[in-house]
This record gives sequence, C-alpha cells and structure tokens, in this order.
Amino acid sequence: MARRILTALIGAAVMGIGAQAASATTLGDVKAKGFLQCGVNTGLTGFASPDASGNWSGFDVDYCKAIAAAIFGDATKVKYTPTSAKDRFPALQSGEVDVLARNTTWTINRDTALGFNFRAVNYYDGQGFMVRKSLNVKSALELSGAAVCVQTGTTTELNLADYFKANNLQYNPVVFEKLEEVNAAYDAGRCDVYTTDQSGLYSLRLTLAAPDDHIILPEIISKEPLGPAVRQGDDQWFDIVSWVHYALVGAEDFGITSANVEEMKKSTNPDIQRFLGVEADTKIGTDLGLENDWAVKIIKAVGNYGEVFDRNIGTGSPLKIERGLNALWSKGGIQYAPPVR
Repeated sequence: MARRILTALIGAAVMGIGAQAASATTLGDVKAKGFLQCGVNTGLTGFASPDASGNWSGFDVDYCKAIAAAIFGDATKVKYTPTSAKDRFPALQSGEVDVLARNTTWTINRDTALGFNFRAVNYYDGQGFMVRKSLNVKSALELSGAAVCVQTGTTTELNLADYFKANNLQYNPVVFEKLEEVNAAYDAGRCDVYTTDQSGLYSLRLTLAAPDDHIILPEIISKEPLGPAVRQGDDQWFDIVSWVHYALVGAEDFGITSANVEEMKKSTNPDIQRFLGVEADTKIGTDLGLENDWAVKIIKAVGNYGEVFDRNIGTGSPLKIERGLNALWSKGGIQYAPPVR
C-alpha cells in the first residue's frame, strides 16, 4: 500500500511538472520580459544592420518590429541579437532568442532534425554568383577552375558543391565562418567569385570598394525560401509569427497602408472589417492570444508587405531589387495570404 501511495505521489508530481512546462508559452515569456528578443544578421544591408548609434533597420528587422507591434502595440519593444550563420541555430534552440529573423532558408533538416518550425516565406530567393567585370564572364558555366568565396555552415556551401559537380566543373572553395571575412576576402581579390543568395549579393555589392566593377551573373542555382523560424512545441507562438507575415501580405492585397489604415477601418467590406478587427463579433485576434486590432498595430508600425519590401530592398532602397516572385499572387508573384475568417 505504501508503495502504491508513493508511486501515485511521484506520478502526480511528474504530471504537475509537465502541466507547468506545458503552460509556459513563448508569448507569456515575451510579455513577462516586456520585449521580443529577435535573432538577426550581424550586418547585411537592406535586411538587418545597425547604424552608428546602434539602431537597427532592414527587411528582417521590420519583421521583428511587426511581431512586437502585434504583441505590445509598440514596435520599439525589441532587442536584437546579431547572429552568424554558425551560431544562429544554437541561439534559437537554447532560447537565447524568441524568433530567428535572419535570411534563413527553410530546409527539411532544419524543419525536423534541428527542431524548428518554418511556415511563412517572406522572401523567395535563390543562390547566385558575383564576379568582377574584368573577368569577362557572362555565365556561371564559365567558372571552371575559379576560386569561390563562400560562407561555411550554410546551404550556400552545399549548393555550390552540388552545382559544380552536376556541371562537371572544377573550383577552389575559399571558406570563411564570418560574413565580414568573406566580404573582405572577395574585395581584396583573394577569390574570383562570390556566391550567396542573390538578394545578399545585391546587398554586399554596395559595400565593396568599387561596386560598379562587379556584376551578378544570371544563373539561379537553388531555391532559397527565406523566413522567420521558431522552436517546435509552441503552436500559438508559431501561429503568431506566421500570421504577422500573412497580415503584412493581406494588407497589401487589400490596399491597406500605414497612411490609410485608420480610414480603411471605415470600410464596408466584411473581409476588411474582419481583418482590421472592427467586425462586431470577430475573435481573430483573441484566438491568436492578441488584441483584435493586432493587424492595425502591425500596419501602423511598419506598413504592409509592399511598403516593407520597397523601403528596405526594393525600388525605394539602394538595392533596387525587383519584386519578382515576391510580388503578390495577383501581380505575377507567389506571395499569398490565407483568408482571415
């Protein structure tokens, strides 16, 4: 009998611990801290970079701000953790950061073995090559024998090997751990070619001593779906981070901007009323664990997806990257938000 009682007590204690762990959520932790801890790049123009005063800006940074706005109604309640390609995943796994918004490719290994969840693709990218114009190279198929600068610990390094093997080309990899080291090596002429995501090449070219002396070759050798990542095991947090992206895309689809969002709250369109949380019986926000005007808070803070894109990496930025696949589904791209209903 004593043994049965002891077993029951131990079982109850274990169940209690499990229940306590299950009740702890990332959203609750973030609210308790009073800020979002966001893992970002160490410095990639247009995506995430600090100014001289330590103020961060960029496409990925705006996603951090949008999540904070959805939770707190205040886009400034973010702390940024700069992460390299090597230390970004341990930072997320350990809980050092709440979300990783760092131009990270969604792959099966990262989705399973590393214990992360991806859903929303905020930038459809692909790996490319940059060379000096003086090489007179027009295609990546002319790069046999070249020295190629690449960052280790990335899908970029693996894609590079696959591409050259598939096309029976030889190359000499010049490998570095830190992005800044790769940039410096290429700029100093230690390699003939720089390879990374094409968006990154547009960004990095601006940092070179003579940007106009370099061209980006036309080949795209991989699919690189980039987007925010969270740890597995917290579906509510996964939903919040995913739906922040869908709110940005949905706002652009509805024609809602940072300038007209208050006026659009008067719309008689039931889809827009529901999206902006003004429909009388809507529970869209509360079902996420947020206020019903969560989308309004996001749009006021950073604008819609098109505004975020153009301001940081598109036509309104020095990078001048075309929308391409990242245009709305109704404008020839594949950015598409599920219904808010």
